[in-house]
Amino acid sequence: MSTRSTTPAAGAPLTSGEARTYAAYSKPLWQRVLLTREFAIIAALVAVYAFSYVRVENFDGPLTLYYLFLDVAPILLIALPMTMIIVTGEIDLSVASVVGLSSVLVGILHVDAGLSLPMAALVAMAVGAVAGAVNGFLVAYVGLPSLAVTIGTLALYRGIAVGLLGTEAKTDFPEKWTDLAKQRIVEGQPYPWILLVVAVLAVVFAVLLHFSTFGRGVFEIGLNDEAARFSGVDVARTKLVLFVLAGTISAFAGVYYTLRYGSARGDNATGMELQVIAAVLLGGVSIFGGRGALHGVLAGVLLIGVVTSAMRFNTDLVDKIQIVVGVLLVLSVVSPSFLSWASGLIRGRTGLRSRSTAGTGKRSLP
Repeated sequence: MSTRSTTPAAGAPLTSGEARTYAAYSKPLWQRVLLTREFAIIAALVAVYAFSYVRVENFDGPLTLYYLFLDVAPILLIALPMTMIIVTGEIDLSVASVVGLSSVLVGILHVDAGLSLPMAALVAMAVGAVAGAVNGFLVAYVGLPSLAVTIGTLALYRGIAVGLLGTEAKTDFPEKWTDLAKQRIVEGQPYPWILLVVAVLAVVFAVLLHFSTFGRGVFEIGLNDEAARFSGVDVARTKLVLFVLAGTISAFAGVYYTLRYGSARGDNATGMELQVIAAVLLGGVSIFGGRGALHGVLAGVLLIGVVTSAMRFNTDLVDKIQIVVGVLLVLSVVSPSFLSWASGLIRGRTGLRSRSTAGTGKRSLP
């Protein structure tokens, strides 16, 4: 995201507007780091985990952390491309349906057609890329709203998945692959190997979003796609690439999901798109585009994971997990507007007080 401003000529006095040049960097570094939504989410994650560790019975075991990471791994994976899509001002609601479709394809291709599991996974990921390309083409080149497009493809891809298997489930997967999906990095530690994949992809997406010209173009599109187009950003191609990435990563998450549970079903991951979007918005990404950071999103995913994991230890709260996710989603959408309104109100009162104070001063005689 870039800040546009004009630089005064040498020796020229600064006007009130020019005095605010690069306002984002006018504060000390500690304020720019600590006084952000991303840091607030990280602090909330630490606080909620510490509270759950102390107050929730049996939550303090390493097995709890192990299953927490297994559960949030698909959401972490899908949240990476989803962050970039929402930063552009678009959205993809079809990601969970792509997870289910790729799960079904892996089951059919491996169990019924006899393909090796790696080959079946590659085909499923290729289909996921095509599904993402369909979304991207309709949004970027046809000009349809992403919300309407992905609601339609959500139903389409889920319908294909259910149509291929019906109520049947494919469960005949090699034990070495299902064990691999749940294998720990170090035996006895609560960290599954899938976290290594998440870490590598997180670094790749962080560099792509925050440290590359492509990422700057993503932010420019979210701020103003017309201005981005005139500044040389290929808006349509950028959006297409992002939707293809979302489809591919979602399909990979579907392969992992299938092996982790040892079952390929057409209704796998139903509703996961809400958890992904809630985590992305909770992590500080603006639903209107143009703002966001991946470290906040990762913290948002883990925060939702810790809350839902703690609730599962209370049998009375298990059925209310979706309610909590929904409340977090609403709060993540409403809170930026509320904070902006409150901040503007405070600035307005401060400015009014400053002008009132300045007006009481006496003008000195020449």
